[in-house]
Amino acid sequence: MKLLLDFLPIILFFVAFKWAEGHPDVAAGWATEHLGFLVQGGVVTPDVAPVLLATLVVMVASGAQVSLLLARGRRVDPMLWVSLALVVVLGAATVWFHSETFIKWKPTVLYWAMGSALLLGLWVWKRNLLQSLLGAQMKLPETVWARLNVAWALFFLSMGGLNLWVAYHFDTATWVNFKLFGGMGLLVAFSVAQAIWVSRHLIEEPEATP
Repeated sequence: MKLLLDFLPIILFFVAFKWAEGHPDVAAGWATEHLGFLVQGGVVTPDVAPVLLATLVVMVASGAQVSLLLARGRRVDPMLWVSLALVVVLGAATVWFHSETFIKWKPTVLYWAMGSALLLGLWVWKRNLLQSLLGAQMKLPETVWARLNVAWALFFLSMGGLNLWVAYHFDTATWVNFKLFGGMGLLVAFSVAQAIWVSRHLIEEPEATP
């Protein structure tokens, strides 16, 4: 359930974009009539309607995601707050300026923020943030935690660069496909690979004597 909630904004972004891409004139007319006040000039053209509608959908979905967690008394992860702030700021810029460039930068900024936080925590503050988050769930040697922290940091930094490469070398439709299938696929594959590697280094808790 939590995994679905985490990926729901991305899925809704994809669905909204694909629908509007298949009905550009309808999407542009609806967006102009109901959302024109949010757009510079007040008119949404068919060529930008898909990304504008998808951006608005992901902004609403991200806000609802955080609101739901707060309403249920759940803790909102710091990176989820960062993601929401980026969606609001870059999404608003995308809608107002009729430019998908801003929202395309959102994944990269988020990936680089996470990667930089992991590295700065380890090298500057001498604190393994990954261990702080997951240390209560599994026991690993300190050297393994350090390697795991660096591995995830490099993965996030690489994903940020890959997102920009796709964004600037392919059209928006291809980038949207990559955002859902490529980004999520690489994340799942890397997570599985790390889980297999970590399983070889787990420290088993001693059994309690009766």
